[in-house]
Parts: sequence; C-alpha cells; structure tokens
Amino acid sequence: MRVHNGHLIGMALAATFLSSGVSLAETVLSVDATAPAPALETGYLRMGQGVSPAGGTIGINNRYLTLNGKPWMPTMGEFHYTRFPADGWEEQLAKMKAAGIDIVATYIIWNHHEEVEGAFTWTGDRDLRRFAQLCAKHGLKLVVRIGPWSHAEVRYGGIPDWVVDAMPTRGNDPQYLSYVDRFYRQIAAQVSGLLWKDGGPVVGVQLENEYNLTGPGQGRDHIATLKRMALAAGFDVPLYTVTGWDQTVYPSGEVVPVFGGYPDEPWKASPEILPPKETYAFRFDSRVSGNLGAQTVATRRGDADPDIPHTPFLGAEYGGGVPAMYRRRAVIDPADISAMLPVQIGSGVNLFGYYMFHGGRNPVGRTTLEENTGIHGHNDTPIIGYDFQAPIGQYGDMRPVLRKVRPFHLFTSAYGDQLAPMVPHAPSILPKALDDLSTPRWSVRSAGDAAFLFFSSHIRQYRMQPVTDVRFTINLPGGPVSFPSVPVTIPAGSHFIWPVNMDLGGARLAYATAQPVTRVTVDGIETHILQAEPGVPVELALTGATDVKAPGATVANRTGTTLVTGLRPGLGAAVTFTAAGTRKRLLIVTEVQAESLVLLRRNGQDIAVVSDADLFATDTGFDLRSRGNPRFRYSTLPSLGRGGKTDGLFTTYEKAVTSKPDMPVTVEPVRAAQPAPAIRIGGPAKAAMQPAPEAYGKSAAWSISVPADALAGVADAWLELDYQGDVGRLFSGVRMIDDHYFNGPAWRIGLKRFAAEIAQPLTLTIMPLRADAPIYIQQEWKPAQAADGQVAVLKSARIVPEYALSVAVP
Repeated sequence: MRVHNGHLIGMALAATFLSSGVSLAETVLSVDATAPAPALETGYLRMGQGVSPAGGTIGINNRYLTLNGKPWMPTMGEFHYTRFPADGWEEQLAKMKAAGIDIVATYIIWNHHEEVEGAFTWTGDRDLRRFAQLCAKHGLKLVVRIGPWSHAEVRYGGIPDWVVDAMPTRGNDPQYLSYVDRFYRQIAAQVSGLLWKDGGPVVGVQLENEYNLTGPGQGRDHIATLKRMALAAGFDVPLYTVTGWDQTVYPSGEVVPVFGGYPDEPWKASPEILPPKETYAFRFDSRVSGNLGAQTVATRRGDADPDIPHTPFLGAEYGGGVPAMYRRRAVIDPADISAMLPVQIGSGVNLFGYYMFHGGRNPVGRTTLEENTGIHGHNDTPIIGYDFQAPIGQYGDMRPVLRKVRPFHLFTSAYGDQLAPMVPHAPSILPKALDDLSTPRWSVRSAGDAAFLFFSSHIRQYRMQPVTDVRFTINLPGGPVSFPSVPVTIPAGSHFIWPVNMDLGGARLAYATAQPVTRVTVDGIETHILQAEPGVPVELALTGATDVKAPGATVANRTGTTLVTGLRPGLGAAVTFTAAGTRKRLLIVTEVQAESLVLLRRNGQDIAVVSDADLFATDTGFDLRSRGNPRFRYSTLPSLGRGGKTDGLFTTYEKAVTSKPDMPVTVEPVRAAQPAPAIRIGGPAKAAMQPAPEAYGKSAAWSISVPADALAGVADAWLELDYQGDVGRLFSGVRMIDDHYFNGPAWRIGLKRFAAEIAQPLTLTIMPLRADAPIYIQQEWKPAQAADGQVAVLKSARIVPEYALSVAVP
C-alpha cells in the first residue's frame, strides 16, 4: 500500500479535472498504463519435465504460466482427501470442476499415513493414488503438497509423534532426513505413472510450508535439500513451489514462491474486531500479505520480494473461508471472499489458489490429530471439524460463497490467455492507509492497448463510501480511453472487472460497464456472457463491429465506435454484431444469473446452465441439488430438447421431485450445565485456551432422535442445531462424531455420513460459554448474558432434506 500526502492527492485530482475539461462535480479516476511490460525471462526457474506423452506442455516464465504454449491463468482449490470419505471423492471433485477449479491442491499429511513408525496406510480414505486418478477422470490437474511439515491445523503440523519425540525436525538432521526420504518415496510410489510427464494429472509439488527458519542446517539449504530428495524419489514435475509469506527463505531459481491472504486472522490473540485487512488493498510493491499465521518467527528478511523480477505472482492460500479456532470465531460473508479476487488479480496474481476450497474433518487415530495448544501448537482447533466455512463444506454442501466466486473463475478460464500477460498499474491516487475508507480502490492491468479495470469497495466489517459521479481514464500507448460516456455512481461494496479493448475476434469491446464472465459457442455463434453490476447502468462500446443490433436498447455510432446503452440485463439481453464476417453475440445477465451460471462441456459442446439449485456434471449429464425445495428450475443454452420454454437465448425447464413431510426431531434433556471453569490463558499465543478435557463434564446434554426414514428418498438430510454456548459436541454413544466452536449461525451436520449411527439417539453436549470469556465472537452473534454468567442452550433442532434431480444430456 503506497501512502500519499493528502495535499498532493487534492492537487492531482484537481489537475485531472482540469486536463480532461470536465466539471468539478465529476470525479475522474485516472491511471497511466503506458509503461511497457518487463521482458519475458525463461530458463531462470529450474523446473521439471513439462511435456506430456501427448505433447501437452506446461511452462513458466517470470510473469505467468503457459499451457500448450499459451498464457494460462488457472484457479486452484485445496481439498484434503484424508479429511473426506473416499466413497464421496468423485462427487466432490465434480463439484469443484463445476465451480471452475482447474487444479486441485492437497496436503499429503504425514501422520495421516504413518502414525506408527513404518506402518504406512495408503488405502480407504488415505488412498492417494485413487484420488489422483479421479482428478484425472474429471480433467483436474493436481498439486501435491508433500511437506514434510504441512501445518494444515494438524497435530505437530503433520509430523508424526514418533519423529517429534526422537529427533530434530524441519532441518538437515541426518536422522530426520532419512525418514523424510522414506516418506517422499512412499508418496512417489503412490503417484507413479500419474505425473504430467506420464500423461497424468500431477503438475506440481510444494515443499515444506511457511518456512522461515535460518538456524544451523536450515534456511535455503534445507529447501534445496528437500528438492533434491523429491527429485531422487521421482518427482519430476513442471512446478516446484514454496509458500512465500512471513519472511520465507528458499534457494532462488529452484522453487517458485506462492502467496495468499485471508479475510480474518483467527490465529490472532485479539478478542476484538481487527483493523481493515491488507487482503482488500491493491498491492504494487510487494506480493506478501500481512500475517498469515506462520508458526515460527523469522530472523531475517525473506526471499520472496527480491525474487519478484524472476517469478510470476502465483497464489496458493487465499482463504476460501477461515478455520475455526477457539479464541477467534469469525463468521465470513460470501462477499468477504469474492472481493479478494478482483483485488488480488488486479494486483498481478496469475494463479488464484484457495485454502480451503473444500472443507473436511480430521481422522481420529491413536490420538486426536488436530492442532492444539496442549502440544504447543499455536492454535486450538476442533478435534474433528475442519469445515473452514469453505465454498464446499465438510459434508459436501455447496455454499453461497461458491456462487459469488464462480463468475471470476469462469472469467480467468475464458479470458486468462489475454489477461495473464498483462501487468498491473497503480492509479494516480491511492488510499493513504489501510483504514482509508473513502479513496477508491482500483487498478488496471494492460498489455499494449488492451486492458482490464479492477475495482473493489468491499472491506470485511467496514463500509467504504460509494463513488459518486465517476468516470475512468486509462492512458494507454495508443491514447487515452475514458468511460463511461455519462458519470455513474458505484455503490459501496461493489467489486468487479471491466474490459478495455478486449479482443472479440475481428472486433473489440472498447469498454463495458459489465464484467466478462465466460464465452460459449452454440450453433456456431460465439456468445460472450457479461455480468451487470448492480446499480450501474450497462454501457457497451464496440469497435470493428458492423450490423450491431440490441433490441430494447439504444444503439448509436460515434466516430467509429458503436455505443449501446439502456440495455436491461437478463437471459435475453443480447447484442448481436458481425466481426470479420462472423456473427457474434454479447449477452448481459444480472448478477444473480451470473452467480447461478455453470459452464459444462459434453461431447465437445458447450452447455451453459443457470439455476438457483447447485449443480455438477455426471457421466450422463448433470445433477441438481436443493436444500429444502423439491422444485427445480434450470435454464440451458443450447436447449436440451422438448419440455422447456424459451427464455431469451435460453430454454427454461421446471421439474419437481417427491417432497418429504416435515421430519420432527425429538429432543430430551439429559443433564443441565454446571458452572464452567474460568477460561485458561496461555499457550504460545498467550491467549484463551480451549477447556481442559475434564472440564467438558460441566456441559449440558440432550438426547436427539431423528426419524428412521430421514435419509429415504433424498440426497442427504441436514440436522440443524441452533444453539448458544462455547463448544458443541455430537456423540453416537460415547464416540464423538463431530464438534463445533459456537460462532452464531446454526451448526449443520450432514446425516448421510452417519446413516448407521442415527438408528439410535445421538447425544449433544454444549460446554457453557462464560460471559467473561476473552473470545472473539462477532457482535451480531454474541449471546445475551444469562443471570448466572454463562450460557448453554439448545434453541431448536430440525431436519432439512436435500433433494436431487438428475438431468440427462444427449
């Protein structure tokens, strides 16, 4: 974040007004994008084999990745296979594919595979080979994060107890390296024949994690040693990465740093709201966000920033949510996640990687495997639950946040070859500091005269000012582009990407006040789908296009540019034109329609589907899922045949499945809560620590019975527990099957996973939350203080069915 003197800002703004000849009542935001991009550098980064047997190539230069020789801008999502039942992997991967994920990243968590020395488990929920094969089946590439230290909110960062107890770790100790070598070779055997060079999905390896240790046998040499060991084990892959934050150290040229950022910092000790996060600030000088929760303290400057001239800006850990941690319990709004995308991509990110994209749950072994302060972990996390508030939850539920981020994934997939070579440019006026909530936040990325404008006025838990009567001026090598033709007001909370001189194949979209989402070719007509920004009139300017038609809109020709205004977004809001002798279309949809859009490909044909239900591809077509609503409505382009009604360019279908009657939940008190002990303060963070195990005997308890047929005829049944307290735990007999730190919203449990357990009553326990607990719970979710100074109540319990509809596609 650059800081500018307020007086200079005022002078710059006045100068902008005067030079443009506009009224002082109009705000003109300008950027100089005339500087050329840095020269491409190849060969500096020593990566592995990037050619597949079929001739497909993955490459890297100092600015972006390439796929088959073209600039490539993939989206990556983390999904831990050992934290989800193996019989559900394929469906979950299909959901990730439908969400626009190109690459799956997964930790290979050492103590999930070798909890007992020498006894490796690679079967069942730990079958890495099958997981990789399923990624390949669904056209998903795979990055394996082989550690050996993962963090991942796992016990000892994933390093087995028997290693931690017997030897130094995270350095070049010979004994430690001998066991790391054995672990690496075990992993390599599981993915043998599945690397990119073999025609498989594995395209990358991450070494270690959050590594900034510089003691004897550590530092750059340790990362170099791990890479040599990975190569010796057989990991010959196109990409070798390390995490780049918190003063990371690594041997330049041997690995590529990857970056991240989160909407909140649950690892912080503070029980209060945090200041505005750096994640929502465009960055032009450094790629390293603020505190990302490294477990170690650096003693020297990191290597990531000095390496900027030689490495592309790649992401790996932009939060798809945040983990549950005992002392901080943030509730993340979908826009808290989606607003990060235009900011980070507008700052130059050319691979947006999520941690987590899919939530999960910790396996239980000889001991519990979660991170906790009792073993000197920095954080206390639930024993089982690792939901992360991710776009896809720990039970496979597709969340509202998925809809908010998917249009950006579709955008980078469709137009990433144009965007990836573009470099970021800072506007003439920048916010004075992270807490400046009035100065507009935006950037431009450009290559030659083509550009994209990135804007965001969303900051988690803070309200920015709307930008009134604004126009943008982008100075490009070929001259300035100013738009829109009439000033507009951009509402607070807006975040979007607008095109400038975007190539449409024989014509250009000179500018648009709508975000490109994707393109489909139907019946030989290429259709670009754009999303209108709520509250901002749609204006499109085309050059090189002839015979422009836009029913219901105003079409005007101005010195070689065709201006389209007054278009009302919808499934029929099409602008047709001819470019290079070919008929093409622009379709402007609403924000809700864009967020409901999934792009499928079947038998070589594009299929765009818009639905308020969740959906993903299957071997025969696609499946729709809806919680609580047995009626399905979906619109497709092209038509799928009879039974639908024309709806603009789309055909809309409506179908219903058999609904289930209300399923009552029987709740019976078992015991009342006893006075909870005072919250302990301590651990590495010197903050609130989770209750000691024996303290849970103070919990209130209820017996919960669900109908025997709760799962009959539905895809799943969701037990929703609306409670208030400190920690909720759900038991089948005396076996805990899930746990949850109270943060406000109802706790939702997918019962399909517990089909055998629900034949008998479950037991819910709620540890009381003390009024004096130094725990961060958002103000809107804080319970009212009870007379006895603590709260442990179950307000309601209900079951919500999840309905399914399968649609066959010829």
